[in-house]
Amino acid sequence: MSPTPLTLLFAAALVASLAVKLWLATRQMRHVAAHRNSVPAAFAAAVSLAAHQRAADYTLAKGRFGLLTMAFGSAVLLGWTLLGGLDALNGALRELVQPRFGNLAYQLSLLAAFVLIGGLLELPFDLYSTFRIEQQFGFNRSNWRIVLGDLAKGLLLGAVIGLPLAALVLWIMGATGAMWWLWAWGTWAAFNLLVMVLYPTLIAPLFNKFTPLADETLKTRVQALMQRCGFAAKGLFVMDGSRRSAHGNAYFTGLGAAKRVVFFDTLLDKLNPAEVEAVLAHELGHFKHKHVTQRLVLMFGLSLAGLALLGWLAGQPGFYTGLGVRPNLGAPNDALALLLFLTVVPVFSYFISPLLAQLSRRHEFQADAYASAQASGADLASALLKLHQDNAATLTPDPVYVRFYYSHPPASERLAALQTLRA
Repeated sequence: MSPTPLTLLFAAALVASLAVKLWLATRQMRHVAAHRNSVPAAFAAAVSLAAHQRAADYTLAKGRFGLLTMAFGSAVLLGWTLLGGLDALNGALRELVQPRFGNLAYQLSLLAAFVLIGGLLELPFDLYSTFRIEQQFGFNRSNWRIVLGDLAKGLLLGAVIGLPLAALVLWIMGATGAMWWLWAWGTWAAFNLLVMVLYPTLIAPLFNKFTPLADETLKTRVQALMQRCGFAAKGLFVMDGSRRSAHGNAYFTGLGAAKRVVFFDTLLDKLNPAEVEAVLAHELGHFKHKHVTQRLVLMFGLSLAGLALLGWLAGQPGFYTGLGVRPNLGAPNDALALLLFLTVVPVFSYFISPLLAQLSRRHEFQADAYASAQASGADLASALLKLHQDNAATLTPDPVYVRFYYSHPPASERLAALQTLRA
């Protein structure tokens, strides 16, 4: 049987995306290795050669491991689609579940089995990353009890939240006619907004401990900054990030009145109060420039376009056969169409990732400028440099790799921009 146009298009996109990924990854590793033995002049006074080399070695270790996961991921994708993996799983569950428990149970079992098998395939790589690479460079603070506990909690959340949502979407697909994708999109968007409200108080505490910020001096400084910026939050909290990793961070979470400020305990251990204030001012800059709203609108817009496309593809037999799956004749194809679409769309959307990365970097520069105006550009620069060193982020990334992948500008560009603002 000759390949269909969709088969050829998908195969070409898969090969092209893999080739670009390999090219970029090898460029990054060569560039970092070539600059491993000398600290960039702009950082020579602040970064030791040993710290610079540690960051290079960390980047190279992750890069080599990334090549392996990239090849494995492409093989799994090919196995699910053109080699018949999803078709075989669908046929087995359709014969086993549908006659006894009905169409909805069959479709939910297909979704659940696909997610579980995918998770099991990825688990060894996640464990190696945590207990080998992160451990080797002193970042891992996790253990088997925490890892297994997180897996159990994730499965429980998937059963309690994911399955009912999936059942609702499947019902919408089968009951609302040709415009099902519009109703499904509204449901998905409402669910995401609800999760943003509930996440800080109901979901996040399942995985980490959150305690009110106890440092009164820092609290006073942070509250004064937020008042100057016209920003209100429901609370200031410290998260036990050190329980899993030595990496530091700070973030806002929640939506509307449920917003809260969260500091990793590792961040507070590394930065002084003025630097913490500058980092928080950067995060406030994202809200001041409405970056969070813009990203939400973009996410919802892309998801609407994707569901509209799926609404058309799901009714085309060639969509299934072109990707290695035989459509059901005596059962609904809704779950099958969802899985097939979500599996293959990253291959095509990969090529727009540089545009999204560029937008994100522009937002970061704007937030840095806001922080420089509301707090101290010098303190923000000092904090960024400390975080780059503590997180072993390379100071010499490949420029092309940066343009394609980096959601944050590299340290050299951010510090140069802050220096220009101060000047």
